[in-house]
Amino acid sequence: MIIKGKTILITGGASGIGLEAAKQFLANGARVIITGRNQDKLDAAKKTNPALIAINSDVADAEDAISLFSQIKDLGGIDILYNNAGVGVPPLNLGVTNDKHWEGAAYEMNVNYLGVIRLNNLFMDMLKSRKEAAIINTTSILSYVPSLLEATYSATKTALAFYTKSLREHLHILNSNVKVFELLPPLVATEMTAARDEKKMTPEKLVEGLISGLKKDQYTIRVGDTKLLYILNRLFPKIAFGLVNSKKTYQSL
Repeated sequence: MIIKGKTILITGGASGIGLEAAKQFLANGARVIITGRNQDKLDAAKKTNPALIAINSDVADAEDAISLFSQIKDLGGIDILYNNAGVGVPPLNLGVTNDKHWEGAAYEMNVNYLGVIRLNNLFMDMLKSRKEAAIINTTSILSYVPSLLEATYSATKTALAFYTKSLREHLHILNSNVKVFELLPPLVATEMTAARDEKKMTPEKLVEGLISGLKKDQYTIRVGDTKLLYILNRLFPKIAFGLVNSKKTYQSL
């Protein structure tokens, strides 16, 4: 896929992986639009990267999504939709009556899964109208092996992985020019993982892997430890499960 000259929308683009992706896509000659809920972070990203277009929008909010689509349309549309925004709610005990657990699970599902479908549906016809277009969905290493302490997060990413594969095949059957990529990160050093004392990949390395995969039309982009866990889970699933759910992992959460 050619990146230079494309216009890309990155959700959750004001910090972490999204902001690093914005920088690298700009460096590759793309026009970049970022969204996020935190106006201060959007302003800071714009200040350090003046070429960015920043729009305040919450992917979990249906009205925000419609407003975002309208604004993007007025800006001339996009060629690539990068569904990067994601949330992880601090783990709560399963099997115990807890209203907050349900609320957290619903929030994770709305942002990590349903919000992606909402945006894809809104932008699909726009993307289909382009000569070459793409959707990038971010799943996770946990879509292969679930974390016991991040049950709903793992479930949202597994659901998104199946949806991504299905969407790709449906568009292929329709002879659509919209390419569907799945990015599977390992544990990455972001604000969400700051408290965890484990090996982490830098956002820079992750995005380098993403852009390399896009240029090669590599529709499933496994980066870092995700490659190893994918193979290990196919051959020795119990060992893979044990690695993801080790005592060290519990202690770091």
